Amino acid sequence: MNASPDPFAGAPDEALLVAYANGDGQAARVLTRRLLPRVLAQATRMLGVPAEAEDVAQDAMMRLWKVAPDWRQGEAQVTTWLYRVVANLCTDRLRKRRGVSLDQVAEPLDATPSVTAQMQTQARMTALSEALAQLPERQAQAVSLRHLEGLSNPQIAQIMDISVRSVESLTARGKRALADIMAGRKAELGYDDDEPE
Repeated sequence: MNASPDPFAGAPDEALLVAYANGDGQAARVLTRRLLPRVLAQATRMLGVPAEAEDVAQDAMMRLWKVAPDWRQGEAQVTTWLYRVVANLCTDRLRKRRGVSLDQVAEPLDATPSVTAQMQTQARMTALSEALAQLPERQAQAVSLRHLEGLSNPQIAQIMDISVRSVESLTARGKRALADIMAGRKAELGYDDDEPE
């Protein structure tokens, strides 16, 4: 019965959210297909644990559906709002997780890389997550959005509701702090493989 082209395929996110709020389930499906992969990728990069990232992505999407009836078009982009929610949810989880040992982190599901490569990648992600959790919340959020999500400084400024100059400052301070925190772990994380053992 769905032989006709999807009427929502090119619709802006905001229009889809409003359509969902007005009872259109197809708009919700289109918006979910469009946004869920981005949300899941952001959460996975920030947390390094696929199961936790899935929980955060699901929570963020549920929050989006809850605010849909009150959404005011033109005030914020759906993606900006959603990135902010995901970043905050991940930051909360990273704070709760301080001190988690590598033994407590779930194994990666993808078996394509070698076991050694998977372990090294997981160790690096865990170390990065732990290091991010040691930063002040705003620095961790700015660094994650800039360097893990690849967002521009103006986009981050909008998400964090601060100036571009503040984003630059937070990112620079966060990167320096991360470098200091991670400095003693290069060998352990395999970043000096070229040096003699």
